[in-house]
Amino acid sequence: MDTGDSRNQNRGEPLEQLRTRFASLQDPRVERTKLHQLLDIITIAICAVICGADDWSEIELFGHAKEAFFRSFLPLPNGIPSHDTFNRVFARLNPQQFQQCFLEWVQDLVRTTSGQVKGVVAIDGKRVCGSRDTYSGKGPIQMVSAWARDNGMVLGQVKVDDKSNEITAIPTLLQLLDLEGCIVTIDAMGCQKEIAEAIVEGGGDYVLALKGNHSVLHQDVITTFSEGLDTHFKGIRHHAHETVEKGHGRIERRRYYLVDDPLYMRYLDQQEKWPGLCSVGMVEAEREVDGVVSKERRYYLCSIVAALQSESSRRQREDTWGTAHGALKTACTGCWMWHSVRTTIVPAPTTHPTTSPSCDTWLSTYSKPRRASR
Repeated sequence: MDTGDSRNQNRGEPLEQLRTRFASLQDPRVERTKLHQLLDIITIAICAVICGADDWSEIELFGHAKEAFFRSFLPLPNGIPSHDTFNRVFARLNPQQFQQCFLEWVQDLVRTTSGQVKGVVAIDGKRVCGSRDTYSGKGPIQMVSAWARDNGMVLGQVKVDDKSNEITAIPTLLQLLDLEGCIVTIDAMGCQKEIAEAIVEGGGDYVLALKGNHSVLHQDVITTFSEGLDTHFKGIRHHAHETVEKGHGRIERRRYYLVDDPLYMRYLDQQEKWPGLCSVGMVEAEREVDGVVSKERRYYLCSIVAALQSESSRRQREDTWGTAHGALKTACTGCWMWHSVRTTIVPAPTTHPTTSPSCDTWLSTYSKPRRASR
């Protein structure tokens, strides 16, 4: 049985890790103006924001409400700092240094609670609400963040430059993350060869939304799935799953398809321009509201191989497809919940894809196997 001291020690470990990681943060104040220690200010502010504080006054109020708790491990030589002190200090901190310290602390928390970042990491760009400065003519702040679905936390975020877009910010964010064994999902803005390469080199897999910004490949993928559906994927190795959700007067069906047939993948990426590309996915969403049915299809490039040739690897095959389905669901809907998965696997094709006008020409030149999923 744990003693009270051990429970207190476990609760205090994340806070000790916070103080350790932020010990290297440079203090921007001159010595004679330091009434409060920098680590005291940082610790109180982070704890307050985690508990829902939205401004400097609320952070000060939180500090006073929890003063007895903070005094159990913080020096607080002059009590709780004022809201003006929090404001002035944070306004002068180096944001890059603060971000690095914070990211290292979050990674410590991940290792402490679950051992590592795992599962699906969703990268998405968002506009910060209320960040537009009309008076000075500045537009809203755009941020790109990485959310670890299984760990339930944001791993990092990067501000998009005013004269740029998410494409330039995503590689910077990827450099901050340990992606070993993770599946990274990104919307169509991040469907770039360089980004795919960065994910693969970082030890991760990817599910990238594919739209008209890659028009030829997009059309080829559409044709692949259209012909596959028309023929019930006869002779095409594929995987399928369907979910039905009811509520609020609507019925929504989602059908998930993944084609990882080597023959088709060599056709779609004949010059192997996409690092690690092993499969393509489609999510078909059908929504019925008051008898009116609407349907939408979305397409994805994936570095996931859901099917394994060995029958003895059935469990591993189902686990891998389960992860692939979860990644497709996250990429499509932004929902972080797992669903049970049933797998449909058919034999590899014995004929060439009908979408290729000259399969014999290109098939003979491609013998290098695709990268398998880890």
